Amino acid sequence: MTTVVPTSEEDPVLPVVRFTAELSWADAGPEVAEPQVTRLCMEAQECMVMGRWLDLASLMLTSADIVFSKVSDKDLECIFTVICNLVSKLETPNEELEAAKLISTKITQQPTDKPAIRLKILFNLYNLLEGPDSRFFVYMQALNLALNGKVTDHIVPSFKKIDSFLKEWNVGVKDQRNLFLAVANVLKENKSSGKDSFKFLTKYLATFSGEDSHVMSEAKDEAVRAIIEFVKAPDTFQCDLLDMPAVGQLEKDAKYALVYQLLNIFLTQRLDAYLEFQAANSTLLKSHVTVRGPGLVHEDCITKMRLMSLVDLGCNDSGQIPYTLIKDTLRINDDEVELWVVNAITAKLIECKMDQMNQVVIVSRCTERLFGQQQWHALRSKLASWRGNVASLISTIQANKIVEEEGSQAMQGMAIR
Repeated sequence: MTTVVPTSEEDPVLPVVRFTAELSWADAGPEVAEPQVTRLCMEAQECMVMGRWLDLASLMLTSADIVFSKVSDKDLECIFTVICNLVSKLETPNEELEAAKLISTKITQQPTDKPAIRLKILFNLYNLLEGPDSRFFVYMQALNLALNGKVTDHIVPSFKKIDSFLKEWNVGVKDQRNLFLAVANVLKENKSSGKDSFKFLTKYLATFSGEDSHVMSEAKDEAVRAIIEFVKAPDTFQCDLLDMPAVGQLEKDAKYALVYQLLNIFLTQRLDAYLEFQAANSTLLKSHVTVRGPGLVHEDCITKMRLMSLVDLGCNDSGQIPYTLIKDTLRINDDEVELWVVNAITAKLIECKMDQMNQVVIVSRCTERLFGQQQWHALRSKLASWRGNVASLISTIQANKIVEEEGSQAMQGMAIR
């Protein structure tokens, strides 16, 4: 099969139109095919003369399905490069957006058929666009294609630039919401980083602030998902889900109140509360908490709650935790106490020293499970105290310096006499 590569300064549009037309009518016989091919070429030429670039793009896309099924990836990329280049001829952002929608929608119609090359074509289209609205639309199409076509590896690297993309696109809250959820879904499918998936899921939930109950209800399922992902994550011990209205609505929800209660236990209570809760609600929560299989594994929840309970003990004002208190709180044996302290240190939850002689753990730093308004106020108080101490120290140093200078001057005066 002939590869469509322009070999002269002639506009490549007409050769591509002829090539795709001949491909479309190849089975009809020369008597039927030739007039149809001629007609399509004449229509394309008329569009070019009249500057009707949107119509030309639509005309060229009529054979897209056949092209995808019958030509090589190299030919596909070449053909769509010519089609995508039409957006550079459009004069207004609205026309560019319309063309971007037309082309990208056609490309993504069959996401499971050659998804990698389709995604590559979308990226090429994205780079040809100038308008932020057009770029955002095509990027969202690329996210959905990557997810549905199971080629998420090709788009995950771009997530590092999401913050700069958002500044460039300058999209509203609803579009940000859709973007964060789509990215979270791609990361979940990709399974490359549970933390990253959870991060974008919380970004999505954070966009629901001050919304009416109808709009807020859209986030219920994702709020439940975020809670389960947090509880399930073996290396995530801090979140601000409890402060989010999208999560708070679950507290009095007939269907999801228990899931909210589970989150509250993990962030504000200790192991005994979880064990009581699980014993009382194991049947109701069997879709989320299971001994084996998908969802939450009961033993894993116990492990995480032991670590979080130890963190809670470490956050007390005294800065010391008796071994006996650790043993009773974590429900472990005497010889396991130091092992769990080491586990907490390894997870970077606490910084401490173990005084084996006095059987206490001396905590120098502890990671807060929650970081909401109360924690911000506490941090503000500590900073204010620190600032006051520094100011007092500076004043003392300056006062001592003045005294030293006065003493030095006095000594010099005496020496002169």
